[in-house]
Amino acid sequence: MAINDKAKKTNSAPRTKKPVKQKKGRKIFKGICFGLLFCFMAIFVVGAGYAFAIIKSTPPLNVNEVLSLNQASSLYDSSGEFMDNLHSDEERYVIDSSKIPANLKNAFVSIEDERFYSHHGIDPQRIAGAAFLDVKRMLTGQKGMQGASTLTQQLLKNTILTNDLSIERKIKEAYLAVSLEDRLTKDQILTAYLNTIPLGGHAYGVEAASLLYFSKSASDLSLIECAYIAGITQAPTSYSAYNANNQKDPTPYINRTITVLSMMHKLQYISDADYEKAVNDVKNGGLVFKSSKKDYRLNYEWFVYPTVAQVKEDLKEKYNYTDDEASKLMVNGGLKIYTTMNRQLQDFTQATLDDYSNLLINNKEAYDKDGVPLLQASATIMDYKTGQIVTMVGGRGKQMPQSLNRAYNDLKPIGSSTKPLTVYGPGIDKKIITAATPIDDAPLPDDFSNKYKTGNEPYNPLNSPNEYAGLMTAREALTHSKNTAAVLMEDKIGLKTGVSYGEKLGLKYNSASKASIASVALGQFNNNPNDRDGGNTSILAAAYGSFGNDGIYTKPVLYTKVVDSNGKVLLDNTTPKQTKVFSPQAAYILYDMLKGPVNEYNATGAKWGDMPVAGKTGTTSNSTDLWFGGLSAYYSGAVWVGYDKPTKLQGSSSGCASIWGKLMAKAHENLEVKDVQEPSGIVNVSVCKDSGLLPSDLCGQDPRGRVYDEMFIDGTEPTTICETHVAANINRFTNKVAGPLTPSILTKSNIFIKKDHPNPVTADYYMVLPSSYDAGGTESQTNTATDGSQGNAPPVTNNMAPPPIGDTAPIQNNDNKTNSNASTNDNSNHTNTNSNNTNSNNTHNPNGPGSTNSNKPSTIMRP
Repeated sequence: MAINDKAKKTNSAPRTKKPVKQKKGRKIFKGICFGLLFCFMAIFVVGAGYAFAIIKSTPPLNVNEVLSLNQASSLYDSSGEFMDNLHSDEERYVIDSSKIPANLKNAFVSIEDERFYSHHGIDPQRIAGAAFLDVKRMLTGQKGMQGASTLTQQLLKNTILTNDLSIERKIKEAYLAVSLEDRLTKDQILTAYLNTIPLGGHAYGVEAASLLYFSKSASDLSLIECAYIAGITQAPTSYSAYNANNQKDPTPYINRTITVLSMMHKLQYISDADYEKAVNDVKNGGLVFKSSKKDYRLNYEWFVYPTVAQVKEDLKEKYNYTDDEASKLMVNGGLKIYTTMNRQLQDFTQATLDDYSNLLINNKEAYDKDGVPLLQASATIMDYKTGQIVTMVGGRGKQMPQSLNRAYNDLKPIGSSTKPLTVYGPGIDKKIITAATPIDDAPLPDDFSNKYKTGNEPYNPLNSPNEYAGLMTAREALTHSKNTAAVLMEDKIGLKTGVSYGEKLGLKYNSASKASIASVALGQFNNNPNDRDGGNTSILAAAYGSFGNDGIYTKPVLYTKVVDSNGKVLLDNTTPKQTKVFSPQAAYILYDMLKGPVNEYNATGAKWGDMPVAGKTGTTSNSTDLWFGGLSAYYSGAVWVGYDKPTKLQGSSSGCASIWGKLMAKAHENLEVKDVQEPSGIVNVSVCKDSGLLPSDLCGQDPRGRVYDEMFIDGTEPTTICETHVAANINRFTNKVAGPLTPSILTKSNIFIKKDHPNPVTADYYMVLPSSYDAGGTESQTNTATDGSQGNAPPVTNNMAPPPIGDTAPIQNNDNKTNSNASTNDNSNHTNTNSNNTNSNNTHNPNGPGSTNSNKPSTIMRP
């Protein structure tokens, strides 16, 4: 018994240890299972909570938004008259269910959603299958995801949702799909889907697709044509018959069409005989494509598309819409957009620009392959107080749909039109200069040219015409569009200052233009094709408007309000968006200065009747772009003439001024004649043109008439007397300053000016005080100056001789003080010329005809 008991104990020992291991294994397995279950439950709860939160935040389904496909947005002019319905980028024609062939409906159901008639908005079987395929693709490294959307879900995506690939959108889509199935019949859902699906190019919906591919209504499509249109839904570009690759090898869309036919056959929508015949027809070239020619142009496209762009941006800003959501609302929302366009003025402007004779250009009129004139033009007129653009034309002739809008979207160098905006306006506003600040209009000194040189080439802009007046006021320099004067002034106020004002006024600068004095002072923007900058007529119209609006820039607007299909005002755009750029005083002084080009220089064509106007021409290098920008007390506007591909123009910017005058005369019909009102804070002071200071007695004796009244911002007017004018006795034969030994019978008194850098090419050179002194006698030989220049010889004529101031008077400053060191008032020596030379207009070159200047500038800018 003892032995047996021991044996039993020995045999039973292993059996007692094995259950312990099994128990431990079971515990681990159970722990893993519970852990996985817990993780799954946690993920499910979190996911369900996330989904519930999204569903709760989803707005209730508005069935009308899904079905209101026939409510195209429309536009109206400033009088509330209908302009056009909006096509936008999507061409859609709604077709009734009764006119859609059964084969077309069945083809879409077969290839896109085979259980469409049995599911309730979402297809669990399809979701599971898509999930399995997606996991399989991920494990095998394949790209792409399997779609699981039903036709109901796709309809919602095409109408009230977006195309973004987010979980949030998919949850909303599924939730709304179930709701939609409760509200509409299957046929209503399918019909709405077939009217919204994108099918290549601008075609949305089966009717537009049928016209695009087969030039017929969808109601007339054959079986294989129905199968083709249903087939391209998955990838319209890849399967399009108009794809260049498919035109060479049609296999992709042929195979896809056969796939659709196979699914229709499998689901018993077509018989065996119909299937076999259809497949043979497809393989044997039965698909014949012919696109219908449709004119996609809208009435008033120049105005419509920029307006649509503005409305979209404002909808996105106010309602936080995505770009896709805003676009869908514009196309499907039945919006009413009330524009600022004056229809009569718009028609008149288009006709004026289309008439080649109005452009005053001698380039031969030529056309491109579509019959569009190569010589182009644009114009914009706006109410600068409200910002409302009343007319905007972006090109000449009947152009292709959505052509380049040169008045709104394009950017080009603006030439001298920039001078009041980035040179004189900022200078006066910053109180760095005044309208009377003197500028020496002459070729630039070497130190200045080298400061702005490009590479090894000094910067030497020319005037146009290549003439130099010498000392002149800022007002005169702007009137006569002097390039050297503008460059000197820009340097004085600083490039950064000029750019900052230009940007506030809407001008665009790339990095190269910001660093270029030619860009900022003369409007020669870099305009790199890959980084365009400059301006257009809409930008210039708004910028020039600030001079009549107390220095306030008003952002251009193209519409006043947008109303939805239920009559609710979505956008009210009647409050101007404004920025203060100039002080009221600086703005008005610039406005007054800008009357100069219109009243006395090259822009006289801008005037009409008695209405006061002001403005400035602009011409770029090589005369590739011509401009005029200006304003009245009512409107501001701008005109451009040129080629899309820069080409030298045989004409001048005065032609743009004439066009502007014609357009503005029309815009001002029946308006009272009035001027911009002068603000307080401006004083008028009599000053000397050569110094910008208070005139002395000598200033009044200058035979050229150098004393005039000028406007100043109160506090910037001069308080000191001119020292630029001096009086001196000269030897009437040698034209040198008379010395102690010069006989009194040979002397005559004269009025002169002092200059830092006298240059023989300037028109006032004969007025510069000579630096050579007479040793006595009647020398008649030429005395060559140390700088190689010929001396100035003041002509002695009756019409310019000043009153005598003494036969032997020493040199006098204009404050009537004796100058004991007459040799220090000029840093150049002059050569005497024949004393018999005369010049009745006092603007002769002292070097005589054919004289040259060794410091030749390199480029020519025209006013």
